[in-house]
Amino acid sequence: MELSARNQIAGTVTSVRVEGLMGEVSVDIGAGTEVVSTITKVSALRMGLKAGDRVIVVIKASEVLIAK
Repeated sequence: MELSARNQIAGTVTSVRVEGLMGEVSVDIGAGTEVVSTITKVSALRMGLKAGDRVIVVIKASEVLIAK
């Protein structure tokens, strides 16, 4: 699948927690950094996400903030 989003980071799923209508997916992207995404329960189940899966984190946002 090709996407127009340029911010694509490979990682490994460390945990998937599904409660109610939503799911929380944690992804280790290396160097001690973790990205956490909230997706629908339906999407998490449809994708069959589980710890150990290799995934691509796609970040598509209209605004990215940087603080120092």
